[in-house]
This record gives sequence, structure tokens and C-alpha cells, in this order.
Amino acid sequence: MCGIVGYTGSREAYPILIDGVKRLEYRGYDSAGVALLQDDNISLYKCRGKVSELERFCLDKNIKAHTGIAHTRWATHGEPNDQNAHPHLSEDGKIALIHNGIIENYLILKRELQRRGYQFKSETDTEILVHLIRDISKNENISMAEAVRQALNEVVGTYALAIINTEQPEEIIVAKKGSPLLIGMGENEYFIASDGAPIVKYTNKVIYLEDGDVAVINTNKKIEIRNINNEKKRPYTQKLEITLDQLEKGDFPHYMLKEIFEQPRAIQDSMRGRINVEKDVVSLGGIIDYEAKLMNAKRFIIAACGTSWHAGLVAEYLFETLVRLPVEVEYASEFRYRNPILNEDDVVIVISQSGETADTLAALEIAKERGATVIGVCNVVGSTLARNTHAGSYTHAGPEIGVASTKAFTTQVTVLTLMALSLARKKGSISLSYYHRLINDLESIPQKIDIIFQQNDYIKQIASFFTNKRNAIYLGRGVNYPVALEGALKLKEISYIHAEGYPAAEMKHGPIALIDEEMPVVVIATMQGTYEKIGSNIQEVIARKGKIISIVTEGDTQVKEMSDFCIEIPATEELLMPLVSSIPLQLLAYHVAVSLGCDVDKPRNLAKSVSVE
Repeated sequence: MCGIVGYTGSREAYPILIDGVKRLEYRGYDSAGVALLQDDNISLYKCRGKVSELERFCLDKNIKAHTGIAHTRWATHGEPNDQNAHPHLSEDGKIALIHNGIIENYLILKRELQRRGYQFKSETDTEILVHLIRDISKNENISMAEAVRQALNEVVGTYALAIINTEQPEEIIVAKKGSPLLIGMGENEYFIASDGAPIVKYTNKVIYLEDGDVAVINTNKKIEIRNINNEKKRPYTQKLEITLDQLEKGDFPHYMLKEIFEQPRAIQDSMRGRINVEKDVVSLGGIIDYEAKLMNAKRFIIAACGTSWHAGLVAEYLFETLVRLPVEVEYASEFRYRNPILNEDDVVIVISQSGETADTLAALEIAKERGATVIGVCNVVGSTLARNTHAGSYTHAGPEIGVASTKAFTTQVTVLTLMALSLARKKGSISLSYYHRLINDLESIPQKIDIIFQQNDYIKQIASFFTNKRNAIYLGRGVNYPVALEGALKLKEISYIHAEGYPAAEMKHGPIALIDEEMPVVVIATMQGTYEKIGSNIQEVIARKGKIISIVTEGDTQVKEMSDFCIEIPATEELLMPLVSSIPLQLLAYHVAVSLGCDVDKPRNLAKSVSVE
């Protein structure tokens, strides 16, 4: 979602802030701005568009300062324009503030502030915060930090805030509830960021703020953290788990392509230390303490959003087939509002790449409140999800910068597969021979993906078929049905071609009406239990003159002969097939988007980490 960067110290702040917000561009945004403390004045520069436009705007401006904050905004309240861009200033110019999140009761607060004579320059919910804090600090004659705490006690919603003020020119006040925020520590300098990407260049020592924290950061003092009830807290320093090299594109033209090609290593890293074929062991250390709860569970519920929800659908097949327990897969955004029935013997698995997805975190809290055991699967060490679940496993995918998730999906499926295999073996719900086949095949997945990459140029050729198309249908059956959903999502996310995924048999119940000679139909038709059935579905498409792009098992001839285009992938155990069948669909979406001239890494209207509802 929106990006926050702040700096205070002996260096020039502006270059650090601009470099920082550039590294946050992947989160999605439509405007950018910077506020710099200069003696008794705050200089504010902001504009709609990319960070490069903000840089051009600042070329002839005074940017000399040692303390400042910067922001990239993804619009929620108010359209993307210069006025609605952050930072926002108090009427007297004494305070500047940036904010990630949503203030739900902003209209009530805004009307009260207007009654008191405050005038608003923007349509945002954020601007009420800067006026409310200024109003409290003036009328109560208290410190700025105390004014922030009092103001936040009146706020309903989520926030990550960074605030500078002219009364304390070497100070930044930060606060967090529901949106990520961390403090990086250098030598007599501090860095603020909404994730580690902007600050890893300068330090790997960080403090992750917790919900309700308000911290005062001053180069002349130790960091002071209190909660909004003014109770003092002890800062806990951790090591940042990313490196600068991981954040660079290298020789790849886009982050998305780099991350697609990183999947063999990412999957291997997700398995490292958790699978030992020789010793016949699959074990996830992060869930050992709660293994008994998992073993005795009556039901698994999986809550996630977007690509993570698709990984959850794959996990439904894995857990029901291997562990022989019922599984329900829920959109976290719906789960949180429908008064779900949960019991103490339920296990809720929450999945999120960033560990900061607002709806998934809300589902997590509901599950905990109702006594369920909550297991997390995420990529980011120190994230809110990782801290708030009972137990869980990291995917170890490394940073994912491209907005359209690729390695997040395959590493989540890998971890969920390991979880299902471990439980199935301990419960005795899987035969030893099948267990051995699965773990051996799982270990070979990275090599199989490398084989698929050899067809990259051919997939690029297929992509040219889509350049004048506006719609596409993706079909799959069984465990490949979630892959069809994920493939369609990738295409629509980055190429803006409307695409829908369906269970192949359901095509007859509506979508078949759309098929004509202009309709590309992508069919995942690998060798599995429903192979003959999906062949019949393909014939139904051909009869309506639809164009078939098939994903088939290496050596297939039957479906290949029916297809206009055919991509072969290595033979793989049916339950593990999503780990390989998803790869050509990622490459196809990527090449279609590139051929259409789309901004692959930063598709319009989308954000990497959706930390608001």
C-alpha cells in the first residue's frame, strides 16, 4: 500500500528520502511528496504521479535539511492529485504528517474541527490528523508526543504515522496500528520506513513497532516508546532479514521476470532444513510446539486474499487428500464479517506474502478471540502476521517487488505441502510408498521448473496471439483449478485483459456462451485423474471455434493435437502439479503485458501490500 520513509541525523535527508520512496514504488501509488525541516520552517513538496516527477519538481527547490519525511500515496479518500498527496501540513505550518491506513471516523472528527474553525485543503481522511494533533497541542499546552497520543485515542481505524514539527527540529514522532512501521538505527541517526527496502542500504538494525506504539525519535536522546495509554515500553532490536542485492533487478528488464526465474531457488529455500529425503523426514520447526493441536484438529480453515487465497485452494486438496480432514477456504475479507462458527479444536491457517494484509490480520484476530489455533504462512520476518499467530512457517522466498505475485504463490504452496505431508505421516493417513514418492518428487521441483524456462522464447511467441484480445478463459480441473484462477488473475493484473478462471466442467453452465473464434481458452490438461474429462471440455471449446492454449504433460499427443498452441511441462505427481503448471502461466501473462507496453512491475490501481480494507 502507501509507502513511508523518514530520516533524522547528520546526513542530508532529501537524497535518503527520495531513494527510499523509489524503493517503495513497488507497493503501488499515485502521488508522492516530501517534507523537510529547515530551521523554523517546514518545506513541503508534493505532486501527483511517479517519484521521478517529484524529483523533477524539486530540482530548483531548497532541499537542504537533516530531518524529513516522504510518502507515496495509494488513493483511498480523494482522487490522486497534488492537494491529496502526502505530507499534510497544519494550518500554521508547524507540523507535517504522513499516514498509511484509513481513519474510519474521519467525517465526525472533520466536522468537529470545521466547527472549531479549521479549513481543509484536501479530501483525505489523513488531513484531520494533522489538525487534530495541532489543536490538542495548542489547547492543552502539552508535548507533541503527548498530543499525538491523545489524538490517536480519538481515532477509529488503522494507521502508520510519521510526524515532524518545527518545535523539535531533530525529532520524528511515529505511531502504528494495523499498518507496518519500523525504525532503523545507525550511528547517531535514525531511519523510518513502512518496510525494510528503503533502509537496508544504511542499517540492518531495526525496531518493529507494535500496534498502539508511539515512539519519539531524536538524535540527541534514546528512542522512547510508549503506548497510547502512555505506558513506557522497552525497544526490542532485531536484524533486518533482507540484503540490498535482493532488491536489485540485475540483468532482468523487470522485477516480475526476475522473480519468476528465482522460483527454483526460492522453492529450494522454502524446503531447506525441512525435508530430508534420505532420513525420510519432513518437519517444520515453526509449528512443532502446536503439532498436537494440528494432529487433533477437527477442521482446518484457511483465510487469505488474492494469490494467497489461490494457494489456500491448492492446500484444500493437499490437506483433504493427505491428512483426511475437512478444509474450508475463505476470503479473509468475507470471513471477518460473517460471524464465522469457530471452535477450540479448529485450526485456522492465515496466508499472506507481506504478513500485513489488513483483512487477513482481521481474520487472524477473530480466530484467536474465538479460541481457534492460528497458524501463519508468510514471507516477511517480523511482520504483524508472524508476530500475532500462535505458530507458523516462513516461506523464505526473499523480497518480492513485482506487484503481481509469482514466487509468493509457489513458495506458499511448497510450505503448505510440507505441512500436509508432515501431518499425514504422523497421523498415518498416507501410505509409506506414496509419502516417499511425494517427497522425492517435491525435491525435484526446482529442476523441473528450470526445464520449463527453456520454453520461455516459445511462450513469448504465444503471447503475441493475445495482443488484440480483450477477454480470455482459463480452465482446470482438480488441483489445477486453483492454478487456472491464478493464471487468469496474473493476466488481468498486468495486461488489463479481462480473464476468468473456471473448473473446466463448469464452462457449460454459462461461460461457454462467450466462446467464439476471438476467445483464447487456456487449458491446464496435465496427466491426472480427470485427463479424459478435460479432453472432452476442450472439444466443446473447439466446436465453438475457440482457440486452445494448452499446458500438457511432456510427451502428450492427444491434447497437443487439439491445441492451437501447446506448452509441455515435466511429468509430476498430481498433488504437486500446481508448482510446475503455474510457471508457464506466469510467463505467458508477463510476455503479454510486455507486448502491450504495460508497466509490468507497477500495474495501475494495484498495491503490493494491501494494508487497508
